[in-house]
Amino acid sequence: MPPQRSLPGRAYARVRRALSRVFAGGEPELAQTRTDVGVLARSTPVFFVTGLGKSGTRWLTKILDSHPEVLCKGEGRFFSAGWMRADLNPANESALPNSLYYALTHSEHLRLWIERSVWSRDGDPDEHIDALMRLATEYFLTAELSKSGKRIVGDKSPLLDEGFMQEVGAVYPGARVIHIIRDGRDRTVSSMHRGWRRASQGYLHRLSPEELARGKALREGRHEPTGAFTEEWLRQAARHWRLLVGRAVEDGPALLGSDYTEVRYEDLLVRPNEEVQRLLGFLGVDTDERVVERCVSSASFEKLSRGRERGQEDPSSFYRKGVAGDWRNYFSEEDRRVFKEEAGELLIRLGYEEDLDW
Repeated sequence: MPPQRSLPGRAYARVRRALSRVFAGGEPELAQTRTDVGVLARSTPVFFVTGLGKSGTRWLTKILDSHPEVLCKGEGRFFSAGWMRADLNPANESALPNSLYYALTHSEHLRLWIERSVWSRDGDPDEHIDALMRLATEYFLTAELSKSGKRIVGDKSPLLDEGFMQEVGAVYPGARVIHIIRDGRDRTVSSMHRGWRRASQGYLHRLSPEELARGKALREGRHEPTGAFTEEWLRQAARHWRLLVGRAVEDGPALLGSDYTEVRYEDLLVRPNEEVQRLLGFLGVDTDERVVERCVSSASFEKLSRGRERGQEDPSSFYRKGVAGDWRNYFSEEDRRVFKEEAGELLIRLGYEEDLDW
C-alpha cells in the first residue's frame, strides 16, 4: 500500500485561509443553492483584463498594477476551457500549455471522483467543476494579494476562444472585466511582427517558410511587391479578430452587465489620463489626478521600451512601435480588400471605418 501524502503545513494553512475568506459570509450565503457559484464570498474584489493578443493587454496591466490599491498580474490562464497549446515545446516556450479551466474540465480522474463521491454524485458534475474553478481562482489570486498589501486583484486573461465572457459569467459572477480593443488591422500587423521576432529569437512560432521569407525581405527593405502577408494568413487573422472580439463585445454587456467595460487602445494613446481615471473608477479605487498620473507615467512607452519614443521602431522588442494606424504602412490594396471581406462590418461597428467603401 503506497504511503499517504500529507499537504505541507504552510500550504495547508494557505488553503484554509483562502477557504475561510471564500466562506466568510456565513450562513446566509451557505443557504443558497449549489448551482449558484456566484454566492461565494465577495470579500475580495476581483477583475480580469482581457483582449486579443497584441491589443495592449500587457500595457494596460502595467498601468493598473502601478496603482497603490491594485495588484494586476498576468497571465494566469484561468479561463478558456476550450483552448490548448497542442504544439507547446517546453524547451523554448514560457507560455502555459493550457488554462486552469481546461485542466479541470478535462481531468477524467476529477470528474470520476465527483460522479462517484457521496458528497457530490447527486449533483451536476459540471456545476461542481465550476465551483472548484471558482475556489481555485479565488485561492491563487487572494494568496498573492495578501502578500502585496494592496486591496483588489486582477489577472491578464487574453481572449483565447469565443467562450471567455460566458465562462466568467458562469464561474465568477461579480468579477469585473475590462476588455481592451484595438483596430484589427493594427493588431494583425503587430501579430505578424511578433511571429517574425519570435522566429528570429528561436522561440516557438506558427509561420510558414513563405511567411518567414516575407519578414526577411521586409527587414532588408524588399517589402514590395510580395507584401507582408500571404492571403491565407491575413484572412485567418482577420477572421480570428472578427470572431473573438465580435463575440466579446456582444457577450460582455449581455452577460456581465455593469461589471463589463471596454477601452480602446487608440483612446489610451490619445487621452491616457482620462481613460485610466475612468477605468480606476470602474474598479472602485482612488481616482485622484496625482494617482492617475502616476499610473500613466509608470507604464509609459518610453519606460516600457527603455528609452524609445512612440514611433521609434525596434523589431526585436515586445513593445515594437506603440502607435495606431501603422497598418497603412503594410497593407496593400489587396490586403485591404481581403481584410474588409472578412471583418469589414466589425470595423464599422467599432468605429474604425465609417462604411465599406474604404
